Amino acid sequence: MKFYIYIIQSSSTGRFYIGSTNNLDDRLNRHNNNRSKATKNRGPWKLVHSEKYDTRSEAVKREVELKSMHSHSYIETLIKRD
Repeated sequence: MKFYIYIIQSSSTGRFYIGSTNNLDDRLNRHNNNRSKATKNRGPWKLVHSEKYDTRSEAVKREVELKSMHSHSYIETLIKRD
């Protein structure tokens, strides 16, 4: 099983959300159907970046790293590289 970190962006506010999952399609669907407390009523959301990892611990480590940066500009740099 593969694990992913993902960055989604709100089409209505432009804000980013960073998360991790083992099923990107299901997770994006949950964000867009207001089934995620952190992103509820702030969508619609679009996937703008993802990275694949072999283990959950690797994905979570990267998620924590990205969240700790608190850097909108770094996220935009990641997106531009895609």
